[in-house]
Formats: sequence, structure tokens, C-alpha cells
Amino acid sequence: MNRRASANRLIRKGRSPRTLRGRLSLVALTAATLVMVLLTLVFNAVAREHLHHQADDTLRTRAAAAATTVDTGHVPVRVLETADDQLLDANVWIYDGARLLEQPPSPAPRLTRIAAHLAGPGGRRCVTADEPAGVRLCARAVAHTGGAVTVVTALDLAPYRSSADTLLLGSLALDAVMLGCTYAVTRLAVGRALRPVHAMTEQAAQWSAVTSDARFSDAGHPAELGRLGGSLDALLDRIRALLRHERQLTGELSHELRTPLSRIVAEVDWLRSRPRSAAELRTGHAAIDAAAQSMRTICDTLLDEARATGSGGGTTTGTSDTLETLRTITQLTYTPGHLRLSVEAAAERPPRAGISPALLERVVSPLLTNALRHARTHVVVRVGGEPGRVRIDVTDDGPGVPAAFTGQLFRPGQRADPHDGHHGAGLGLPLARRLARSAGGDVTHDPGHTPGARFTVTLPPG
Repeated sequence: MNRRASANRLIRKGRSPRTLRGRLSLVALTAATLVMVLLTLVFNAVAREHLHHQADDTLRTRAAAAATTVDTGHVPVRVLETADDQLLDANVWIYDGARLLEQPPSPAPRLTRIAAHLAGPGGRRCVTADEPAGVRLCARAVAHTGGAVTVVTALDLAPYRSSADTLLLGSLALDAVMLGCTYAVTRLAVGRALRPVHAMTEQAAQWSAVTSDARFSDAGHPAELGRLGGSLDALLDRIRALLRHERQLTGELSHELRTPLSRIVAEVDWLRSRPRSAAELRTGHAAIDAAAQSMRTICDTLLDEARATGSGGGTTTGTSDTLETLRTITQLTYTPGHLRLSVEAAAERPPRAGISPALLERVVSPLLTNALRHARTHVVVRVGGEPGRVRIDVTDDGPGVPAAFTGQLFRPGQRADPHDGHHGAGLGLPLARRLARSAGGDVTHDPGHTPGARFTVTLPPG
């Protein structure tokens, strides 16, 4: 059964056109065929009915002409001789009651019987005799006080039927020509209508629709194709946004994982450099474990934030002890020996932040790394509270941010001086701001602070 069904599907697929142009042309041809057949049937039925009435009118005219030759004033009734006697005698029967007064020369016996029946009382007034083929007979009564005089005329229907057959053949020939023209015109019209679609296909093949700024709706297509182009453009924009978000997430993961990964590599190299004591091994293993746990936390935090952002919702934040979390971050952050890193609180108990400790670490760590990279002697992390928000300031005494670069400070991949000897990718500050904004906060730069630079993190309270 499965093989037979598959074979039937293949047969159907082989018979049906594969192109939209062919399918639309076939649909138009089918619809036109149905309409033409219906019109042909109606036209020929009306034409045959008209020819039928025309034959009856001819018979009545002949009967009226033959009735003028009947002398009803004479007893018995007689038929007068006229100049057109041969014309009147052709296919004409005249009866006085049941008595036959006149009949055609050499009449067919069947036609004579039918004429006698029509002349009789209660008989039908018109009838068609199939044998001989196509003969129509009609009866007409002639007024007569002494009895019933009836004139019966006959007419050969062969010319009328021949005309009807000719009309039918002509209609069929015209239908065939019209269907051929309809199919050709439909294919031409559909081909012209689909020409913009072919152009759109060629455009998509020529330029990369995802990375190119060119779009389908800019080509001035018809309204329907314009709406299709607009939908395709919106889809391409969403794909570009997803790819951009994916590249951004990949870059951020690479940027954030670089520090713990470097620490793991350094610890492994240190352990391999010479034999270590048990205490030194435990310390090294603990550092590797902490770096690995930090990498896992980074991955989980960024992936959770990416999923929440991609689904259209906000980041699931939680709460954290701001001061304790900042102290933990500073302890885990590598601080060069010539720098001093301190955490200060504006109050004895700073307000809790409305984000999780892991997310708070991802917001503050890029700012802290950036400050340690450019500071001369010290970096200060200060936490305090303001009406309706938590504020964290990260301040260093370095050269500060160049005034010409402040507008590009939070753009991904931008660095004030790419040749400053550091290996940053310009992703830390944009990541910090994006994560803070996803949690309902923000990261800003204070251009009026001197000397050095100050970045401010504002977060919702927990």
C-alpha cells in the first residue's frame, strides 16, 4: 500500500506543473474551459430553440397560404386551383373531417398517417416525425360552419438541424481558439506579474541579504509584492539582530573568560615550574578551582541574561549585599603591587542591590579592571544610596578619558588608544552598561571628574 501511494503521489506530482506560472495558467485555463462550455451549451440550446420556432412559423405561414385555396362555401368543400398550386401541394394535406381532400404527390405513408391523426379531433397540433428523419408537421383548422376543415403542412428539418450543427461546430472551434488565447495571455500576464519576484530572487542571490543594507521594499514593487518585501525585510532585520546579539555574546564571553582563564594558565605554569610543597599545591589548586568556578559563573550569568533579553523579558535579578559583594570582587581581582585598591561605604549599612551577586560582579568587574589598567597609585570603589537607587562609584587617578573619545566610550570594540600596550577588546564597558540596563539600572561616565576617571553604577534597590 505504501509503494502504491508513493507511486500515485509521484504520478500526481509529475502531472501538475512545478512552476507558479504554470499552475496559475492551468487554473485560469480550467476556469475558462468551464465558463466556455457552459456558455456554449446555453448558446446552442437557445439557437436550437430559435430554429425550432422558426420552423413552426414557416409551417403556420404555409398552412395559412393553403387555407386560402379551400372553398368552404361549396358543398361539399372543395380545393380551388391556383397559380401556385404546385407550391401549395408540396407537403400539404387538406381534410374535411376525416375525408382527405388534398395530399402531396407521392407522400410517405407514415407522414400521411401522422397528418390524418393531426386532422382528427383531440389530436396534437404539431409533431416531429423522426422517420423520415427530421420532418415537422403542424395542423391548422379552417373556419367552416358545415364541418371541420384542417390543413396539415410538413417541413423538412434537415436544413435547420444542419444550421444547428454548424453553429455547434463553430462554437467549439471558437472555444478552442479562445482557450488557446486565454492560456497564452494568462502565461504572458502571469510571467509579467512574476517578473518582480524573479528580480527579488536575483537580488537575494547577488547580495548577502543578512549583512547587506539593501532591502526588497526599496525597489518600488506593486502593493502585494511591496508588503511581501516589507515582511521579508523585517525578517532579515530580526535575523541581523539575532546574529549581532550572538556575535556580541560571543565577544563578551571571550572577554570575560580571558581573566580567569589567564589565571588558570598562570597557576598551571607556576605548578609546573618546580616542585611545590603540599601547602603550595593546595593554594594553587584552590586558585585554579576558584578561576574555574568564576568561568562557570560568568557563562551562566551571561547566558541567562541573553535568554531573558532574547525572549523579550527583563533579567531575573534577585538581591545582593552590595558591600559584601564588592569586597569579594576586589579580593578576586588581580591588583598590581604598585596600586592600592579599597572599598568604601557612604553609610554603615549600604542598601542592598536589586540584582544577584553574580550579575553585580559582571557589572562592576569590567569597570574595576579598566580602572586598575589605567590608575597610577590607587583605585577606590565607593558604595552608597540615593533616593530610589543604589550608587557605586569606581574612581581611579589615571589619565582619564580623552574628551574626544567620550562619545564612543560605550560602543563595542572602541578603544581610546589601541596601541597603549593593553590587550583589551573594547567590550568591557559596553557589557557593564548593557547588563546594568537590563536590570533597570545604568552605567555612566563623569566627564567633569579630575584627575583620573570616575564611572558610576546605578541599580534598583533590593
